[in-house]
Amino acid sequence: MMPNIDVANLSAAILQGDRRALGRAITLIESARPGDRQLARELLDLLTPHAGESIRIGISGAPGAGKSTFIESLGNHLIDQGYRVAVLAVDPSSTLTGGSILGDKTRMEILSRRTEAFIRPSPSGDTLGGVARHTRETMQIVEAAGFDVVLVETVGVGQSETEVSRMTDMFLLMLLPGGGDELQGIKRGIVELADMVIVNKADGDTKVPAQRTAADYRNALHLLHPRSANWQVPVESYSAIEGNRTPEIWEIICRFRNTMAKSGELSAQRAAQAHAWMWSEVTDALVDMLKHDKTVRQQLKKLEKAVTAGETSPVAAAQKLIDTFLEKN
Repeated sequence: MMPNIDVANLSAAILQGDRRALGRAITLIESARPGDRQLARELLDLLTPHAGESIRIGISGAPGAGKSTFIESLGNHLIDQGYRVAVLAVDPSSTLTGGSILGDKTRMEILSRRTEAFIRPSPSGDTLGGVARHTRETMQIVEAAGFDVVLVETVGVGQSETEVSRMTDMFLLMLLPGGGDELQGIKRGIVELADMVIVNKADGDTKVPAQRTAADYRNALHLLHPRSANWQVPVESYSAIEGNRTPEIWEIICRFRNTMAKSGELSAQRAAQAHAWMWSEVTDALVDMLKHDKTVRQQLKKLEKAVTAGETSPVAAAQKLIDTFLEKN
């Protein structure tokens, strides 16, 4: 358990924008220890009424698509416009240590030095889709600390696109130049999640291919069912290195948010996300209770051995663990 945590004082410091308090709070909510989880819940109860005013943007795409470079360009532009920016970057995790492999602060050198920015890399661990389990909680904390824009960068593999779209206002998909077979290979479900598609690296020798890819996606999106009847998904070619179209990208983001707010879709989406978050927490809490139950743990090794040896089906073993837990409680 983290020592000397006064939740009320920590909450007050966060509301004052204290960066050290912000770091301590995020470390607290990332802790898996039962005592720390209770303190984290108390802290979130105090901070939640002060959160929810930021623009939440999810950014995903394959490794190498230029997400971090784009975020640095966008973040610096926003700070120049008077915004405070928080970047929650979910890194791939080491399967041995569980720690982050990449370090986003080293990939966002200019942005990380600005006092109006807060960058927090965290390991994805074994969470489905590569989105850290407590990313939603971290988002609440940085919003309460006064950050106007929250950018959530995901690993960009597996189900991360689905996960990030469930916790943000806008989902931005970054792609690399390419067409033909590559266009056909992009999963339809991933593209359908996007509120904006950006084809990066529209510079030098790849400028024309990037523009061609953007045109291909514009045509393809006309064949897909839109997420909103009020929004036609834009597809933009862009150079994160040059960054000269960053103001235009931000204008599109603002137009999207204003459109969704006016139609009532933004508030409906956030309500649905809060509902889904509650049930996600119920699931996580029950799994944690199972894992820490002494009677269940006594049965666990025996059942794991039986499943591995093919003597018991995983379904039957799981039900036996649940029955053991319920009988005790």
